[in-house]
Amino acid sequence: MAEAMTDCQAEPPQNPPLSYVRVAPGESAVPGQFRRGDFILTHGSSFFSRLIRFGQGLRFLGRNRKYTHWSHAALIVSEDGALIEARGAGVRRAHISDYQPTEYHLVSIDKIADERDRAQVIAFAERCVGRKYGLTTVFSIAAGLLTGVKFTFGFDGEYICSGLVARALERTDAILPRSPSHTSPADLAKYFSVTPPKGRKDKGRPPGKKSKTLTGFTGFTG
Repeated sequence: MAEAMTDCQAEPPQNPPLSYVRVAPGESAVPGQFRRGDFILTHGSSFFSRLIRFGQGLRFLGRNRKYTHWSHAALIVSEDGALIEARGAGVRRAHISDYQPTEYHLVSIDKIADERDRAQVIAFAERCVGRKYGLTTVFSIAAGLLTGVKFTFGFDGEYICSGLVARALERTDAILPRSPSHTSPADLAKYFSVTPPKGRKDKGRPPGKKSKTLTGFTGFTG
């Protein structure tokens, strides 16, 4: 069933305190740097990643343009780095080690979530495994970016990468300024004040080039 959505017109919420860790290409995040319920933001150099950043650039201008660096988000669902993410094949399981070839940032939700909130974030993500990828939402977002029309549409139960994270974060104190299904990686980066390192370019191999777990059409992902 199609769902019509519009962005909230209220005053943008105050961002939570800065809390993230950069993991450089070739490096590995280790237990203790993250907790279940946190999430990662990353980016790639594939055609779709560049397309995502271009689209986000139509919305994020000036000082906010730096947030378009990000093109994918995934939820951390265990203390050993298991992930749940939405990609072209749908919502599925992965592991943080899959992203070792490229740069990513670990984003903490400590300031907006207690243990019960974290448990609910994980429970929601687990229930979403196997759901379809939100291609209709991708087209809706693209149309909105190109035309400026705020009326958007999508199908309930389908998710894009950042939309899955945003829906999960509804179980916390986060108040995102956009409809969860139409929240982009750049929206998450801006809300949590995650900025790319100055003067650095990711030389690593983007996930999906040679990884069996990350192949195929990526859509609104990295």
